Amino acid sequence: MLNSRFPNLPLGRRALAAGVALAAGATMLLSSPTPAAAQWSTTYEQYYLPGPYNWKFRHNYPAADRLFNAFDFGHAILYETLWTDFDNSVDQLERRWYDELTKEILLHPPRVPLEEGAIEIRYARLAPEAKAMFDWAHLLHRQIYDVWADERIPEAEKDAKVAELIRYYKTRPDLAFSSKPKSMALMQEQPYSLPFRQNYPKFNGLIWAYHWLQVGLYEPLITGRTVDERQAGVRATVARFWQMLQDPPRTMPYVMPMTPAVAPEFAKRYPEAAIIFDNLHSMHDVVSDVLANPSVPRDRKRAEIMLAARRYRDDTSFVLSEQGWRTMSQHMGVENMGGVAGNHLPGLPEKTVTYGAVMTHDDRTGEMTGFKYGQATGGAHAGMQHGATPGAQPADSARMPAMDHSKMPMPAVPSRDSAARRADSVAAGHEGHRMPDSARKTAGDSAARNSEQMMELHMRMMSDPVIRDRIMADTAMRRMMQEMVTAMPAEHRGHMEAMMRDAATPARAEPARRAPSTRAPARSTRGATTRPPPARPANPPAAKPADPHAGHQMPAPKATPKAAPKAAQPKATPPKPAPAKKDSMPPMDHSKMPGMKKP
Repeated sequence: MLNSRFPNLPLGRRALAAGVALAAGATMLLSSPTPAAAQWSTTYEQYYLPGPYNWKFRHNYPAADRLFNAFDFGHAILYETLWTDFDNSVDQLERRWYDELTKEILLHPPRVPLEEGAIEIRYARLAPEAKAMFDWAHLLHRQIYDVWADERIPEAEKDAKVAELIRYYKTRPDLAFSSKPKSMALMQEQPYSLPFRQNYPKFNGLIWAYHWLQVGLYEPLITGRTVDERQAGVRATVARFWQMLQDPPRTMPYVMPMTPAVAPEFAKRYPEAAIIFDNLHSMHDVVSDVLANPSVPRDRKRAEIMLAARRYRDDTSFVLSEQGWRTMSQHMGVENMGGVAGNHLPGLPEKTVTYGAVMTHDDRTGEMTGFKYGQATGGAHAGMQHGATPGAQPADSARMPAMDHSKMPMPAVPSRDSAARRADSVAAGHEGHRMPDSARKTAGDSAARNSEQMMELHMRMMSDPVIRDRIMADTAMRRMMQEMVTAMPAEHRGHMEAMMRDAATPARAEPARRAPSTRAPARSTRGATTRPPPARPANPPAAKPADPHAGHQMPAPKATPKAAPKAAQPKATPPKPAPAKKDSMPPMDHSKMPGMKKP
C-alpha cells in the first residue's frame, strides 16, 4: 500500500505521508464517537474539548510542537516492529529506525499530528484499547500546552482551564489513566519486565528522551514571567533534548523521567496531571517490554497488555501515596533522568547510577531501598548498593568493576550534613522508615568519622613504599585507587597522585630493602638528580633513607622493626639479590581489605 501510494519516498517518509493523509481524512470522524473497526473492541475515539486556546502551542512554538508529531511516529514504528518483525527487531530499531528518526524525521518532522494507526497497522489491531488510551492522554498533553501557550489567558485563569481539561479527560474511564501514582513495581518488577531497556538501549533512551521533553516543556511555560522568557525556556529545553542524542546511550536518561523531578513547578501546580503523565509513560514501557519479551507467548501478549491497561486505569492496583511518588522521584535522581527542564547549564548532569540500573522502592513511602540491577556510582545513591538483590549483577560491570559502595565509605564526603542524609537514606532502606533526628545525626557523624579514617588509612598505606609498589603493580588495585583519588579532598589529592606517579616509575630503586653487605651502604643517586630530598630529622635511621613523601602533613606510618640478619647470611660475593625482595609483610588478601572486592 505504502509503495503504491508514495513510490518516490523513502520508507520512513512513505509511512509518515500515509499517517498524515489518514489523519486529515479522519478529522471529521474524530469529532463524534465512532466504533473501532475491530469487532471485538468497543473503544472509540473522542476529539478535543472545544476552546479558543486550541492549537496555540502549535502557533507560538511550532518547532517544539512538530517534534511531538515525530514522537508519535517513533512510538508507532516501535510497537509495529516489535510485533511484526521481532526476529530482526534489534537491528531494525537500534540501527535502521533509530538512524532514520534521529537523522531525518526529527530534523524534518511532520507539520500536523499523525494517525498512528496508519503506521502501527497490525499492533493497532492487537491492542486498540491501549492505543486509544495513549491517544487520549496525548490529547490532554497538547491541550494543557495550548492553555499555557495562549498569551490572551491571564495566568490567574489558567488553573481553572487546566482543571476543566482534567475533568474532561476523566469522562472516559475506559481510557483515562488513574490520577493515583503507581509503584515502579508495576513497570519493572513483573515477569515480563526490562527486556526492552536491556536489549534496545538506544531506542529505549530515545523514548525516555521523548518523555523527558513532553513533561519538561511545561516548566518554562509556567516559570517564564514574560513571553520572551517562555520562548527562551522552550528553546533551551528543546536544546537539552538534542544534547541527549549526542552519544547514545551514554548521554540519554538512565532511568524513566519522572515529572516531579524534571518539571517540579508543574507537578506542584497540577499534581493530578503530572501523575497521569507518569502513569502514561510507565505503561509505554510496559507495552514495549511485553512485545520485546520472547518468554511471553505471542498468543498471550494481548492479554498481558490488557491486564496492565486495567491496572493503570484503576485507583487500587500498585497505588503509591502522592508523597511517596514525590519521594520515589527524588531518590531516583533527576541527574539520571536528564536534569531539570529549563536548566541552562552547558552540559548534561553527571549520572549517579550505572546504565540500566533498576531501583527498588518501599511501596508505602516511595523511599529507595536498593538496586535490583545496576548500582550507584556516587552522589546521593552512594550508600544504596546494600539493597541489591542477592546474586544480581550490574548491568554495566565494566564501568565500576570492583567497587562496593555499601562496604566502602567514600572519602569525598563534603560535610557532616551530607553524611547524615546518606545515613538516613541507608537506614530507610533497611527499616522502611526514617531514623529519628538524634539517631540520624549520630549516624551522620559516625559516617563522616569513618570516611576520614578510611582516607587516613589509604594515605598511610600509600606512604609505605612496599605497599605502594604492590598496589600500583596490581592492575585492579591501581584502578580502584585511581578512582578513589578523584573523590579525595584537594588538600590530599595532589599528594596521593604524586605518590602514585612515584610508584609507577619503572626503574624505581629500593636502597632500603637491599640485603646488608660488608661494604658501607651507598646512597641512591636517583633522588638527588630528580628532586632534592627533604630535610632529615636530627637522628635519621641509619639503614633507611627518608621517603620522598615523608614531609606531608599526614603522620608517617609506624615502622615495624626488622630483625637483624644473621651474621652468616653474606656468604657469597657479590651478595645474591633474591633476599632483597623479602620483607616482613605477607601478601595482601583483597577479600579482607575494607571496601575492595577480590578482582
